[in-house]
Amino acid sequence: MTEAADRIIRLPAVLKATGLSRSTLYRKINQGTFPKQIAISERCTGWRESAVNAWLANPANYGRAKQP
Repeated sequence: MTEAADRIIRLPAVLKATGLSRSTLYRKINQGTFPKQIAISERCTGWRESAVNAWLANPANYGRAKQP
């Protein structure tokens, strides 16, 4: 994936792509097993599409490589 293709996607698109519920998504973020959202503006957030795709490629092991 190129830098030009890395776009910001909003919550409905993330939920549709992952099949997760909203509460499960935020629980996984808090546990460190899903990418954190980034601030777009003061009251608006989104996720980098590349980060969501990385999670989709290997959801069971996402975030575990960062732990010692």
